Amino acid sequence: MPALTRRRSDNPHQVTWHIYYGDVRIGSIGERAGVPLDVDRWGWNVGFYPGSEPGELRRGTAPDFFTARREFEIAWREFSATKTDADYQEWRDHRDFMASKYASWARGEKPPPASSMMRCVCGVQFDSWKPEESYDHRAHIYAAERQGTHW
Repeated sequence: MPALTRRRSDNPHQVTWHIYYGDVRIGSIGERAGVPLDVDRWGWNVGFYPGSEPGELRRGTAPDFFTARREFEIAWREFSATKTDADYQEWRDHRDFMASKYASWARGEKPPPASSMMRCVCGVQFDSWKPEESYDHRAHIYAAERQGTHW
């Protein structure tokens, strides 16, 4: 089981630590911005997406870093007990996909265009950007929508 590690955020205006389980970012501990002086100055959160459901996220506040870290570790033990290798892999796959997408954009590559091909409820495939192909099928599609039987 990998140990938890922390890496300082690159935000110079706020102290924030990103927490990793191996190579998966599983949460953070950081100073809360814009809060009054008489409330908890530190906040923490545990969870990652994709790989877990939004309702599984745990978060809290603490008066200092050490208390925030202790509470984070308790929440992490509870949260991680419900996670499988597949959950962590889902996060990694998403991370890798996003990195690939942004790298292709940085190289000036454009994403493939969205397809304009549609299939009518009558079974015929047509190009929705070519009116002469789509006019005959509009009546079929609208009738199916009115009946609630469209795809």
